[in-house]
Amino acid sequence: MKPFDSQKDVRGARYERSLFASGMTPQVKICGLKRVEEALACVEFGASAVGCVFYPPSPRFVSDEEARAVCSVLPPEVCGVGVFVDASFRDIMKKVERCGLKGIQLHGRESPEFVMRLLQEGLLVIKGVYVNGIPSLEAAESFGASAYLVECGGGALPGGNALQWDWGAALDFSRKHPTVLAGGLNPENVAQAIGAASPDAVDVSSGVEAEPGRKDMDKVKRFLEAVSRSTCSRKPRRIFK
Repeated sequence: MKPFDSQKDVRGARYERSLFASGMTPQVKICGLKRVEEALACVEFGASAVGCVFYPPSPRFVSDEEARAVCSVLPPEVCGVGVFVDASFRDIMKKVERCGLKGIQLHGRESPEFVMRLLQEGLLVIKGVYVNGIPSLEAAESFGASAYLVECGGGALPGGNALQWDWGAALDFSRKHPTVLAGGLNPENVAQAIGAASPDAVDVSSGVEAEPGRKDMDKVKRFLEAVSRSTCSRKPRRIFK
C-alpha cells in the first residue's frame, strides 16, 4: 500500500464514502486513534466516525492534545467520539470543550440520568451494553441513549477486548434500537458479523492495529472495503450524522 498523503484533497474521502451510499450498508467507527495521520487516512477510506479513548488503563489512552489534534482534521461529516469509563460529567464536558468532541461513548456504570445530562448538552451519546454483562441488553430501554454499542462483555477491560462472539445474538436488539456492533471484528469477519446482526454501524479497534495503540492503515482500508461490500437485512439508521 502506498504511503498516505496527509495533504490529499478530502474529495477522496467523499468518493470513498459514496461506496456506502446504497442505503443498506452500516456506518463505520474506527476507535482508539492517537495520531493525526491515522485520522486523515480513516477519513480518506470512508469512516463515519473515529474514537479517542480517555480511559488511562487502556493502551489506546490519549492526551487532550492528541485528541484535539485528531478531531481538528475531521471534516464536518465525520464524528469525533470520546470513549469514557465512569468519568465525571465535569471531566467529560472539559474534554468536549478542549478536544472538539461531537459524541460520547460510555463503557461504565453510568446511570440513565447521566446519559440524559449529556444528551441535553447536544451530544451524540452511545452507551455500551452487553450480551453477557452489566448493563445488559434488556437495560437499554432505561437509558434513552442516541445509540448502543453492543458487545459480548466478560473481557479484562471495558469494551470488546478483541473477543469474537455470536454476533447474531444482537439481531433482535438491532431491530429495536440504534446499534453499533463491536467485539472481535476485523477485515476478514466483519461482513459475516454484519450479515448476522444487521447493525446500524460497526466499531473496530484492535482488529485493524499493527500493535496496541497504532493502526495498520492497510487493515483499516480493507475493513472499510469489506463493509462497503456488505448489506444489512434492513435499512440501517444513520447514527453518525
